[in-house]
Amino acid sequence: MGATVTSRALALLSAFDEHHRQLTLTELAHRAGLPVPTAHRLAGELLAWGALDRASPGSAHYVVGRRLWDLGLLAPVQTGLRHVASPFLHDVYAATLATVHLAVRDGDEVLYVDRLSGRQSVPVVSEIGSRLPLHSTGVGKVLLAHAPADVRRRVLAAPRRITPYTITQPGRLAAQLDRVRRDGYAQTVEEMSLGGCSVAVPVRQRVRGTVQVVAAVGLVVPHLRRDKPRLVAALTVAAEGISRSLR
Repeated sequence: MGATVTSRALALLSAFDEHHRQLTLTELAHRAGLPVPTAHRLAGELLAWGALDRASPGSAHYVVGRRLWDLGLLAPVQTGLRHVASPFLHDVYAATLATVHLAVRDGDEVLYVDRLSGRQSVPVVSEIGSRLPLHSTGVGKVLLAHAPADVRRRVLAAPRRITPYTITQPGRLAAQLDRVRRDGYAQTVEEMSLGGCSVAVPVRQRVRGTVQVVAAVGLVVPHLRRDKPRLVAALTVAAEGISRSLR
């Protein structure tokens, strides 16, 4: 039996990712594995519903529509965790004026649930709803350190080099994850973007009788140096507050 209309529509939407935010009809069809006439018909229906939009009036490029964003905000990870964490994230921002992240693990990637943009001029590649590699971000390292063993094995088997400073040696990365579990925080130095350093701590919640790491809170700054203890302390207070509220 051939692909259903639903599966073809989902394939069309899945053609977008963090590296392909704007696509022409031909590119959409190619990435979705669909004939151009089929992609054209489905794109028209999704455009009318609001799942797709034009990059600008009259543009040949499609972008993800606002309707999907509105639906995404209804997901439990968004409504529950973001709502609980919001005041604590604002506390961290007020204390540091740095970019603040709230993230969860989504498979073998880190999903950014919330972000407050800092006042410092630091290259930040994350956006709310974006996914990045676990091994090269502060929040990602926290989540990877506490992920199931099969997830760690997959990530450590083929970590991608993003900058010259990204740690990709499996043994060195595994040792770093051990330190994250021991010390209670993770840090990166220009592993995701040049000129950006990060530090992050875990958020814990009791799930089915056991305490698990369900999220991570992090900061992106130009450098850590002498500020690291202060930043870790601010994040730890916030993470503990979020954890208490999740109970």
